[in-house]
Amino acid sequence: MWEFFISLFVNTLLWIYDNIGHNFGLAIILFTILIRVITWPLNASQLKGAQAMQDLQNDKEWQEIQKKYAKDREKLAQEQMRIQQERGINPFASCLPTLIQFPIIIALYQSVIRALATTPLGLLQLGRSIFPFLSIESIIPINSKFLWMDLGRPESVTILGFAIPTLAIVVGITTYIQSKLTMPANANPNDQTAAMSSSMAITMPLMLFWFALTFASGLSIYFITSNLLGIVQYALMGRANWRNLLPGGNKSNTPPAKK
Repeated sequence: MWEFFISLFVNTLLWIYDNIGHNFGLAIILFTILIRVITWPLNASQLKGAQAMQDLQNDKEWQEIQKKYAKDREKLAQEQMRIQQERGINPFASCLPTLIQFPIIIALYQSVIRALATTPLGLLQLGRSIFPFLSIESIIPINSKFLWMDLGRPESVTILGFAIPTLAIVVGITTYIQSKLTMPANANPNDQTAAMSSSMAITMPLMLFWFALTFASGLSIYFITSNLLGIVQYALMGRANWRNLLPGGNKSNTPPAKK
């Protein structure tokens, strides 16, 4: 099943590549757009979950529970789970789409490496992966050059004698921006879901930065394109929380209740 999934990615990439003038970098960008369209329901679910959590923070019942169990984290967690179940809120809705990306990332990496095969064994494996509707002779070997990059290798630019991983840096920055923009405003330090979202906003950029630093630069093209599309989609829907990008911007401006 997994092998078929990778083969599907390989053939989709090669079909796009063969129909746009044999530009593999552009094929990855168009493929990423296709993936974004297909996974849009998941992204919509992420936005809905984030909005539900944001609304919960303004709920008077939940605010009273937070005050009552401020010093009892275990009881607070139990009450949070209860109120989320009662109101149909999935605490993982804002994180699940990000986690689902991992199989896509792995399959894309495998498909890029397989499509850019140069060894006899790699070319044999690629030939076995290609569906009958594609003509191997017209697309093999793949042109791996895109702008200044070799898409089959990690990218770096030499500046003043230092190798700078520019794509990996851009991947980390755009992943961080997208993660922060989709986080609801929350001033409560005891909220576990908010803490999990804040943790993901740090760990995901670092993880994808390491992926981009280590693996083929074609994967970085996917990351950057996907992040930029996500930012644009959230902005067009009016769901991008731009204040989160500022220090302390994720804190609510709601004044504290008078005693």
